[in-house]
Amino acid sequence: MAPQDVTPEGQYLRRRAIVRGLGLGGIGLAAGLGCAPPSGPPDAPRTMPAMPAPRSRRHRVARALTPARFAHHYNNFYEFGPDKEAVARRAARMPLRPWTLEVGGLVDRPGVHDIDALLRRMPLEERVYRFRCVEAWSMVVPWTGFPLSALLREVGVRAGAHYVRFETFGDAAIGPGIAEQSHYRWPYVEALRLDEATHDLTLLATGIYGRALPPQHGAPLRLVVPWKYGFKSIKSLVRIDLVGEKPTTFWHGLYPREYGFLANVDPATPHPRWSQARERSIATGAWRPTRAFNGYGEEVAALYR
Repeated sequence: MAPQDVTPEGQYLRRRAIVRGLGLGGIGLAAGLGCAPPSGPPDAPRTMPAMPAPRSRRHRVARALTPARFAHHYNNFYEFGPDKEAVARRAARMPLRPWTLEVGGLVDRPGVHDIDALLRRMPLEERVYRFRCVEAWSMVVPWTGFPLSALLREVGVRAGAHYVRFETFGDAAIGPGIAEQSHYRWPYVEALRLDEATHDLTLLATGIYGRALPPQHGAPLRLVVPWKYGFKSIKSLVRIDLVGEKPTTFWHGLYPREYGFLANVDPATPHPRWSQARERSIATGAWRPTRAFNGYGEEVAALYR
């Protein structure tokens, strides 16, 4: 991997090797990055199996990683309110265990999966992805997770399934923003076409920067679809369903002119209220040209021909 893939997160890979050698795992790496574990109830485990996971050599980005301190404190998670810089604080005590993921609909083996048991079965790896928000800001982060296709193979997709519907929690006792923004149609729902969901780039992430996801990033399990705007990458999943008809999704259902169902990154198609031709780094404030499909066109453009 080229040096620009791993800076300016400092001595990320070197520290990662050191903490592995010391047997400190994800907690040691977090300390090396200057990122303290989020606060939470003592009986809410915030570790996960096989962390840090091996980094994929196929999924790399010729841009510097966004420093963790920026990515951890600039988050869209409306269940905790619209203030990006307040989300981490408001979500800090979100209970992460016990946590289950229900998979149903047009599948051969529907069921409820304990998150830790699920992660022990899945092929975890770290992938460096670009991340592009519909609001025209961007970052580059290392996610740890597994391809959604691995889970879909396990449950067995039945004939007639054309879409995958995702749902997050809808409990205002967990997310105060749900009650504060009661005009929205909770819970948050997103969806992909089946061919998008089974593409190798589509990831179910459970870690970031070599450690378990903190709550503001969508712990303990979230979707990451790097060629689409970030609102498609739904957080804190509790349910996945395989369905035949196109589902109504959260933002597209509310404001279809502003938030498309496909939501592929497209510099030539402006948002009704701003241009998408450029994007701003959350770390440096620098602007750069937006790339079609967020730079993943070679991998995914054929899906839309």
